[in-house]
Amino acid sequence: MPSVYTPRRPARSEFVRLRGLQIHLNRWGDASLVRPDRPPLLLMHGWMDVGASFQFAVDAMRDDRYIVAADWRGFGLSDATPSDCYWFADYLGDLDALIDHLSPDAPIDLAGHSMGGNIVMGYAGVRPARVRRLVNMEGYGVPDAKPHQAPERLAQWLDELKKPQRMRSFDDIDGVARQLMKTNPRLASDKAAWLATQWSRRGDDGQWRILGDAAHKIVNPVMTRADDVIATWSRITAPLLWVEGEGKDFEGWYGGRYTRAQFEQRLAAVPRVQRLKLEPAGHMLHHDQPEQLARGLEAFLDRP
Repeated sequence: MPSVYTPRRPARSEFVRLRGLQIHLNRWGDASLVRPDRPPLLLMHGWMDVGASFQFAVDAMRDDRYIVAADWRGFGLSDATPSDCYWFADYLGDLDALIDHLSPDAPIDLAGHSMGGNIVMGYAGVRPARVRRLVNMEGYGVPDAKPHQAPERLAQWLDELKKPQRMRSFDDIDGVARQLMKTNPRLASDKAAWLATQWSRRGDDGQWRILGDAAHKIVNPVMTRADDVIATWSRITAPLLWVEGEGKDFEGWYGGRYTRAQFEQRLAAVPRVQRLKLEPAGHMLHHDQPEQLARGLEAFLDRP
């Protein structure tokens, strides 16, 4: 067995009922640390990830801030949606309810990675008064959808609803760790061994399965339009910290359907943007460079 990472500041695992679902939270510190200039920091993970994924960055931060990382519905230990697919509007609804639960009377600091970064950007544009500081870590978004794509997308969605979706299983926890390192070659073996225990659970059949509802694999029938994104992002009033890694995977992800120039056009709609580039780091920058990320977050969040 490889050595396993030991958290410096272990999280408390708790559940809160929001919109009829049990949502899992990782908490570091408590409300006694909250001040007007240091509200709760809420961290939201990306697709097929879990809130515990932020542990390494939290360990690198000072202990003077109340931090919460939630599992989105259908990920980690949170309940799955009662229907057979997932809608981005529901993520916004869950986030709105969670923020009201954590800080009903004051804005919070809000950060998201990848899918979570896209969602927090949308939320900050729709509820600008609820966010004091905003952080988007590699939440680039998706290509602009064209009207002629709508019938094909809806047909694809209907077809996928009829197909059983499954999550990959592994014979042992080491197999989960190896998969994490295969996906991200920069991930250290001790961190992979620890993440594997947060990212999967052993079933009655002895197989280890990823903690994610397989229905997340079904295509989203609601397409994204760049004009809608720009209109929403332009309403963000919180200062934004845009954090990225080396960005080498960007063009490969989208195959020319979405360019860096198109993303920059969207980002330009945000009134106040500060940039932070972490190197060497890929998309999972909170795993690759947790110390750099922690210093960047603290400097941005503590700025008057």
